Amino acid sequence: MTPLMMRFAVFLIAFFTTASAMAQPVTPPPAQPDWVASALPFMPEGYVAGAGFGVDSTDPTDAKTLTGIIAAYPRSANDPKTPASAFDAGHMLVVTLSRADGRLKAVSGELRPRDTKLAGAIEHVISAARDESDYDKLNAELLAKAKSLRAGTMPCDLRGWSEDKDPKGLNVRAGPDTKSKVLGALPPPYRFKTKSENFPEGGWLTEFSIIGFRDGWFLIEGAQPPGKDYEGDAYPRNHPKPYAGRGWVSANKVGAQYANGDTRMGGLFQAPHTDAKWTPAKNSFGGEISADGGPKKILACSGYWALVESHDGVRGWWRRLCSSQVTNCS
Repeated sequence: MTPLMMRFAVFLIAFFTTASAMAQPVTPPPAQPDWVASALPFMPEGYVAGAGFGVDSTDPTDAKTLTGIIAAYPRSANDPKTPASAFDAGHMLVVTLSRADGRLKAVSGELRPRDTKLAGAIEHVISAARDESDYDKLNAELLAKAKSLRAGTMPCDLRGWSEDKDPKGLNVRAGPDTKSKVLGALPPPYRFKTKSENFPEGGWLTEFSIIGFRDGWFLIEGAQPPGKDYEGDAYPRNHPKPYAGRGWVSANKVGAQYANGDTRMGGLFQAPHTDAKWTPAKNSFGGEISADGGPKKILACSGYWALVESHDGVRGWWRRLCSSQVTNCS
């Protein structure tokens, strides 16, 4: 295949997959039951209400007093200084509901550690690909692999790239701080003189796996030369080679693209759980975020989730990031 044919093939793939991602519908969060508003005053200070669903009666129309459940997560769950954990089950507000004039109203409420059986009534976002039980298994596998990480490191499983344009590259350090030894560097963006030199704009970026987070730093491994997956071995041998081992890079130098995380498109969650509060968010073109394009900033990670800031300033969690620089990650 000639270079021209290769560029045309890449263009077609990018065009059709981008169109597919843009066509993905934004699924709004399910409507909250009427009684939820009356329950919110019972939510303790420092917690944010997520989804509220269900009562513990098989026939609620015949009951005078019922129990409602609301998912609850710390208000600091989307703060990059105190990010929540995808491995923490969280809490739930259990409220007593009284029926009057045919309507339910909360008369008391108590915050409790999440009870999986009782909280089963809370609806989750279900995907045709994976559901929450699948992610429970993935999380367990990830935790098992994470035993080799240093203490205090939040295990993650994401993909990203270096956005550092410094000609010297992005330093990879032995620890999550600027005083730690520099193990190597990740090359800055590189423009090939042949093949797809104008695609993407600004040059190819150095990609890697993100396997951990701590105090504003990402633990990465497996970095490869700019354009490796797109231009093959065309990256010049006399140019800087990326440090491919395990090491730490500053989170503010890392970028990525939204991937399809088997969850709701169009917005971000307040915590890394699909029953947390959900807020609509926009991409750089003013459209709803989806598996096409990426966040303005990546702030932290936990499991398969990333704490990000959207281009319209919404801060929250999105499940799964990829490092594709040509197509979307649907």
